Amino acid sequence: MDYADLALGKPAIYTATYTPSLLQSIPRSPLREPLGIDPDDLPFHGMDCWTSYEFSWINRKGRPEMAVMLLQVPASSPHIIESKSLKLYLGSFNQTRFTHRADVHRTLESDLMLAVRAPVTVSLIGLDQLEAEGVGPPPGTCLDHLDVEVEHYEVRPELLRVEGDVSVRQSLYSHLLRSCCPVTGQPDWGTVFIQYAGRGIHHGDLLRYIISFRNHSGFHEETVERMFMDILRRCEPDALTVHARYLRRGGIEINPFRSTRDEMPIMMRTARQ
Repeated sequence: MDYADLALGKPAIYTATYTPSLLQSIPRSPLREPLGIDPDDLPFHGMDCWTSYEFSWINRKGRPEMAVMLLQVPASSPHIIESKSLKLYLGSFNQTRFTHRADVHRTLESDLMLAVRAPVTVSLIGLDQLEAEGVGPPPGTCLDHLDVEVEHYEVRPELLRVEGDVSVRQSLYSHLLRSCCPVTGQPDWGTVFIQYAGRGIHHGDLLRYIISFRNHSGFHEETVERMFMDILRRCEPDALTVHARYLRRGGIEINPFRSTRDEMPIMMRTARQ
């Protein structure tokens, strides 16, 4: 796929007045085709959860307002948002005056809906609310303390295996997820949460599999969908959820969520976020 026209990886002029044309989107289909995902019959529910910690505008009295912007894009949308274009677009609000906070909300929702060609949900969270929510410990069992030998740093789904015939329900996570931006080659660091029900997945091999993404070139959304499909096909769980919480770049973090269940992700922050 040709990304030559994208803002990502190119020098940019930062515009401080509202410019919706800065938004760029990327079709999902070319990213999903190699994974065998039928866009008309998705094997999962989910959404891409974006958080911008550097969002500001000017109110009717000329005083700057600040908020954390939460954006939820459904996994069924035909397009994803290009991350640098979102940063530039949000930056264009900085010196733009809005009479009411509701006007900011409506503008964001309308523009972003046009970008992804699907309904989106936008929330503006006050900094006092964010502070009150705090940072919580990840739920489940951390895999990172397992003393495993690692040989592979390119995706190896064949590492995945189940053990035993007893059905279990587990919540596992690892902070060792790293993939690389397919446009700039820069590393993307994150924590991945895997919740499943079914035959037990071998923990050491699951950790090796997660580490095998270390040099994988892929957008956040594609990386999570690849992980979801690999586990679904090779381990055949009765239920599966994969949720990655990536570290922010440029004040923005992307946290894709895919699940066999039609549910909403838990909005949490880890210590690294």
